[in-house]
Amino acid sequence: MKAQGSSIGGALDREALGRERMAERNRSAGAVKRSRRKRDPEGTREAILEAAREVLAEDGKEGLSVAQVAQRAGVNRGTAYQHFQTREQLIEATAAWVSEKLYQAVFGDPAAARDQAVESVNIEALTYHICNFAMENPGLGRVWLFELLSSRRPASDPFWRQYESNFERFAKTEYAQPGIDSEVASVLTLAGYFLWPVWARAHARSAKERQEMAERFAREIIRISLHGTLRPEKYAELDARLRKERAAPKAKA
Repeated sequence: MKAQGSSIGGALDREALGRERMAERNRSAGAVKRSRRKRDPEGTREAILEAAREVLAEDGKEGLSVAQVAQRAGVNRGTAYQHFQTREQLIEATAAWVSEKLYQAVFGDPAAARDQAVESVNIEALTYHICNFAMENPGLGRVWLFELLSSRRPASDPFWRQYESNFERFAKTEYAQPGIDSEVASVLTLAGYFLWPVWARAHARSAKERQEMAERFAREIIRISLHGTLRPEKYAELDARLRKERAAPKAKA
């Protein structure tokens, strides 16, 4: 009986050892799989940016930190910092993403937009596209706008470069009022597009209400573009002075 017990005990020990070895192999396999998942830098970067966009849309720049974004993205902080060392880099990358999406929504294919004659641009459609994008992306749009306005190199932003270039080329055509300052006009209109959703509390409205608010703003932009806000004949002195200033040759800087 003593020998039999010893035999059974030995068998149980061998069985336990086998289970332990199997568990160790499973743990090793799991570690390999996790390691392989981590070797997807582009996927990890996109996950971090997606989380950053969510935080920026909800809380603005003030609520953003790399650690917070890493937690939301489901990656450790060390990995997040490998992709973005500072919150400023995260914001810059998000602004670039917004510019790209805005460009596609308004102008479509970049090659076609660059080659299109400015006279053939559908002003009404362009206005509605920008209004709708701004109303549907109020938080991200505001971040993008302020990044653009504070940038030392605004021409590096694809959307701004195309938008301001269109304005400048249009100002030289027979369809434009004389004396347009394309840079000032571009900043004024873009600021309006992306600040109106903030004023209208777009984030707290239904999809139908956002659509209505976008249409309101688009109609007013088009009205101003077509008719302006003042009747020149009622402001004859002011009109005459501006005409004189426009006609005078500009001094060289």
